[in-house]
Amino acid sequence: MVNAQSQESSSRSQGLSYTDQALLHEIGRSASAQRIEQDIQTLVSFGTRHTLSETESETRGIGAARRWIKEEFEKISADCGGCLEVFFQSRVISGERRIPNATEVVSVIAIQKGMSDPSRYVLMSGDIDSRVSDVMDATSDSPGANDNASGVAGTLEAARLLSRHKFHGSIVYAALSGEEQGLFGGQILAEYAQEKNWRLKAVLNNDMIGNIEGINGVINNTTARIFAEGTRQTETADEARLRRFTGGEVDSPSRNLARYIDLMADRYIENLDTMVIYRLDRFRRGGHHRPFNDLGYPGVRIMETNEHYQRQHQDLRTENGIKYGDTIDGVNFDYAAKLTALNAVSLAGMANAPTPPAEVSIAGAVQPSTTLSWAAADPEQNPQLMGYKIYWRLTDAPQWQFSKYVGNVTTATLENVVIDNYFFGVASVSKDGFESPVVYPGAAGAFGE
Repeated sequence: MVNAQSQESSSRSQGLSYTDQALLHEIGRSASAQRIEQDIQTLVSFGTRHTLSETESETRGIGAARRWIKEEFEKISADCGGCLEVFFQSRVISGERRIPNATEVVSVIAIQKGMSDPSRYVLMSGDIDSRVSDVMDATSDSPGANDNASGVAGTLEAARLLSRHKFHGSIVYAALSGEEQGLFGGQILAEYAQEKNWRLKAVLNNDMIGNIEGINGVINNTTARIFAEGTRQTETADEARLRRFTGGEVDSPSRNLARYIDLMADRYIENLDTMVIYRLDRFRRGGHHRPFNDLGYPGVRIMETNEHYQRQHQDLRTENGIKYGDTIDGVNFDYAAKLTALNAVSLAGMANAPTPPAEVSIAGAVQPSTTLSWAAADPEQNPQLMGYKIYWRLTDAPQWQFSKYVGNVTTATLENVVIDNYFFGVASVSKDGFESPVVYPGAAGAFGE
């Protein structure tokens, strides 16, 4: 007994290890607050970007806004020798509470294909549309500077940064429409990903990444929130029954994606601490990652910590000395650049890493040791693969605490680390040290094949 405890303590004392990446430091320092400010100013200049607003004008409304976004993606692509596939994605929506009449909901998509594993995707998104107090008011000025020109500007800037480099996996940059009217742009893209058999491993939805002054009086530019759902929406009754005995409620792929981004903030973004929130979104509210979660894809919402509700979904006005409205003077561009950089390093890290392990399983009941197994990655898709790393943590710990590199194998045993006392997972590791998110065993934690 003493010997077993000693060995377990020795295993725990390893802590976490990782390979510092110069590329990610470079990307993390490169987001431009000035370019983000210019892009937000342009988006605000269209007056309103309401989903039901003007589409023919060149200077006002959702049509002008989405055409400008597409032109910006095309400029970025031209600068990298045509490395982006840029296109409009649309569907006519009607008969909905917030879209009663037939309306074409149009998003702008740019795809940077991976070198060796182009069918594996990670995705960053922001929302084009804006609104005022009446969600059906498509004509009043609705600047939407923070909600959500900041997210679109961040997505454009991430494309500028990452298109300078090549990655093994593919990266999608999405400016989604129809969010305020019912998350339609995300639904359309999520269904497209499913139809095209995308191996979509991560959705980073950026919705309001520019405000540092909260309605609660707090002013803070050093924190951000990552919202991540627990049990995945697509879980079957049999999977739920097994999860009751094996755990996994806090280890969905979305939660382990959030843990990955949290570690990226610690390692590569100066003066930023992220808070992983164990909810799909803000209390009884929603965002454009949800349609992806609905289909089982890992997805999170990245946003500011302190919201200012007088600057959200408000008619432009002053009442009792209080200014209402989502205007550009409420956006902190340096902060928006910081959260953009967090997205960029996370996307780059995942796209350069091998695919997350598939078919991860675990064994060790009534045994002194724990064994994990997984499927071998396709060597043609993952020529950068070096091997795998096992992670574990105490069951009440929010972040992974211990890790051990086990080599290019498909099964490994942690001697005298008792399965009952920890949660476990496996990550893929590249030859230069890039790692995938950690995959919890079984259906509860699977990132897909």
